[in-house]
Amino acid sequence: MKEFEYVIRDEVGIHARPAGLLAKKAKEFKSEITLEKGGKSAAASKLMAVMALGVKCGDRVTVKISGEDEDTASAEMEKFFRDNL
Repeated sequence: MKEFEYVIRDEVGIHARPAGLLAKKAKEFKSEITLEKGGKSAAASKLMAVMALGVKCGDRVTVKISGEDEDTASAEMEKFFRDNL
């Protein structure tokens, strides 16, 4: 399992547009990708579940990746977060 933490820099947090992009990106991998914040977790591939976490600017999230392509998925998801969130 791979894991990384990220502090959200997007001034409105993970709202509809970036949550949709995140879900789309997560679906590219065979690995299970989970987003955690404040004791709650959501599958990154589920748009509504990600939005339900209520992630705001400045919040620290943990991204966990587990599966057969976890190395590639972890690297690409870290880049996605840096570029989009």
